[in-house]
Amino acid sequence: MRGEKGITLVALVVTIIVMLILVGVTIAFAINAGLFNRAQEAADKTQNAMQDEENFVTNGIDELINTHAPNQI
Repeated sequence: MRGEKGITLVALVVTIIVMLILVGVTIAFAINAGLFNRAQEAADKTQNAMQDEENFVTNGIDELINTHAPNQI
């Protein structure tokens, strides 16, 4: 068995620990930089813009119908 090549349990554990440290540092950096807050603000702005566009399209169509054919409905 000593001649077999492959990954050892120690190497696997060390790799997992290093990855956990990197993930922790990345999450801490993202929180401190306000990345999540800026992403939420962008999502809110997008939602508001979509709602405004929907309102504009709906009101624009109603206005167009009432202007060109007010008594035909």
